[in-house]
Amino acid sequence: MVDLGLSGQTALITGSAAGIGLAVAQEFAREGCDVVLWDQSPKVKDMASQIALQYGVTAHGDCVDVASEDLVSQTALSIIQRFGSLRHVVHCAAVGSGTHGYPFTNLTPSDWTRPVQVNLMGMVHLSHAFAPGFVAAKKGSFVFVGSVAGQIGSQTDPPYSATKAANINFAQCMAKDLAPHQVRVNVVCPGMVKTDLNRSVWESWLHGRDESERLDYDQWSEQKISQVVPLGRWQSSSDIANMVLFLASDRASQVTGQTINVDGGYVMR
Repeated sequence: MVDLGLSGQTALITGSAAGIGLAVAQEFAREGCDVVLWDQSPKVKDMASQIALQYGVTAHGDCVDVASEDLVSQTALSIIQRFGSLRHVVHCAAVGSGTHGYPFTNLTPSDWTRPVQVNLMGMVHLSHAFAPGFVAAKKGSFVFVGSVAGQIGSQTDPPYSATKAANINFAQCMAKDLAPHQVRVNVVCPGMVKTDLNRSVWESWLHGRDESERLDYDQWSEQKISQVVPLGRWQSSSDIANMVLFLASDRASQVTGQTINVDGGYVMR
């Protein structure tokens, strides 16, 4: 096992009651890092308790909707008072529109509201809440979980795709602003991961399909993987978490403003 030097630090992870966010929280804890879990789901408190018991670290869970600026600000203040300081913020919370977006006129403008509030404004709220503390300490890292959809203009869900593109762009702005203060900002873009969000993409695709065109979730996903993923297999939540931890660690001390794809070769630059 490679020691990433995270032991004794504190990380906050949004969207961490399940999926990629939970995997990130578990991997930070495995490294000896105390963790703060934020999620809309009440399960987040149970997940925090399980992590504390399993890994012997301090783990705290809060029910937080990152779309609320006031709630993020207030809860951030209580976390800073409780833990003294944070070293890492990882934004995994994300939603799709829940509607198949091809063509985009299948959607209404109101379908964009929630993805913008959670995926983009959630990122903004977190950045404003925690960047000042990182700047004062002259250290800290932000890692935002984006998506390859934000790089290819995915037609399946334009609101999701566009907000993930915005994550990448704003992270670059942040990285430039915060670099003089030794605060790093990076984005990790998953490809095909078996999460509730991925399944919701299939459900939106399925809606309105003729009976002859319908595929179950496994058929749909395996077909898509064979078509677009050169390595030909799913990425796991742990695959994404491993990259997040590397970027948060001092082993990536010269890496900022970067978008790293963990996608089996889906998108190549």
